[in-house]
Amino acid sequence: MRPLFAASDMHGHRAEFRAALRDSGLVDAAGDWSGADARLWVLGDYFDRGPDGIGVVDDIRRLTVQAAAAGGEVGALLGNHEAHLVAAHRFGVAPIPGWSARTDGYYGAWLTLGGRQDDMRRLTGEHLAWLEALPAMALIDGHLLMHCDSTRYLEFGDTVEAVNKAVAGHLAGHDPGEWLTFCSRVSGRGELHSPEAAGFLLSAFGGSLIVHGHSTLISSFGLSREQARRPHRYGGGRVLAIDGGVFEGGVVLVTRLI
Repeated sequence: MRPLFAASDMHGHRAEFRAALRDSGLVDAAGDWSGADARLWVLGDYFDRGPDGIGVVDDIRRLTVQAAAAGGEVGALLGNHEAHLVAAHRFGVAPIPGWSARTDGYYGAWLTLGGRQDDMRRLTGEHLAWLEALPAMALIDGHLLMHCDSTRYLEFGDTVEAVNKAVAGHLAGHDPGEWLTFCSRVSGRGELHSPEAAGFLLSAFGGSLIVHGHSTLISSFGLSREQARRPHRYGGGRVLAIDGGVFEGGVVLVTRLI
């Protein structure tokens, strides 16, 4: 079976992401694909809290083309920070219906989450089109890949295909009030600790192991920076967390799943 890797939550740390890919044998010293027929899935949060989110996205897009030419694959999912970035770009500082406490709109909310104005300045129509086409989930060889450790994906649908279709519809929408609900749904956290919750999600969407980012191993799981250098299995052994907390002084994890 072809190797399968996952990484998540680069948060603008382009150099650290490249180094982790290089250490895993997926790119060479120049940052070009060297993984042959391997598969790499990145699980979201490419922007914010670090210096070069646009560079991270540009690397992912370039590697997608290079990997395909070599018989490999690079896939990408939507994270909550991508949703907030798109909302900030689309709606700016306009008032948000249903969120009266926020007087500076989605743009202000995005800045609060660590948004970098240089990323917004460099954002192109091609970047936006790529972001707006990202799926929220993928089921790959028994691995249910998603950004958040949350059951709220079920609010979009009860199959992977239904979730991704619903998310695509939200990303194409221009109602700021509906975007508030959407951003909330793709930001859920900490809901998979019980084996029952993990099993419920896997029963709905398929697979035998959930793999997610979003919640850092340092802050959300209380692991030391040394412990956060490897993925954390929990939820009765049915969930794997891979956010090494690079913006907290941790690392970008590239985890081999198969």
